[in-house]
Amino acid sequence: MNLVAGFAPFILFTILSRLSVDLALWVAFATAFVVTIRDFVESPSLRLLDAGSLALFALLALGRGFLDPGLPLASVRFIAALSLFVLLSLALVLKRPFSVDYARLDPREAGWPPALFLRVNYLVSGVWATAFAAIAAADGAVSFDTGLPLYGSIAISLIALSAAVAFTLRYPAHAAKKAAA
Repeated sequence: MNLVAGFAPFILFTILSRLSVDLALWVAFATAFVVTIRDFVESPSLRLLDAGSLALFALLALGRGFLDPGLPLASVRFIAALSLFVLLSLALVLKRPFSVDYARLDPREAGWPPALFLRVNYLVSGVWATAFAAIAAADGAVSFDTGLPLYGSIAISLIALSAAVAFTLRYPAHAAKKAAA
């Protein structure tokens, strides 16, 4: 569940972005700040996702607020999704799945055999990277072809995020049961 909380800034941004781009960015930034501080107090180290979300939404909120207030929603969504995709994919390429930092906090998962622990975390991290690839592709299509409807991109975002959340909440327990059998 800590992992899903790590994605709270992007989930809130996705939900609120139709109301107001600026509101969505500032709420996402505030949420990223709270999540990062809360996690830092629990364990004095910064997690990749927390630090990345904090930096991303701070830069986007400040950039759209002060440098380019006319930046369209589709472009902001594309930048956010692409940034998170690159961040999560880079962690996988460097063989350091970002979800490991969250999984170690769960005493049930931390006690798993190392091979199972790593396999589950590679899969969970891969699912989130894939979700952000789909979101970035949909947002990129809307950004570069203004004739496409934004609601289609938002629908793809909600479906991809819902699928990633469901996988994250269900798969580790399933993998542990399967390994125990």
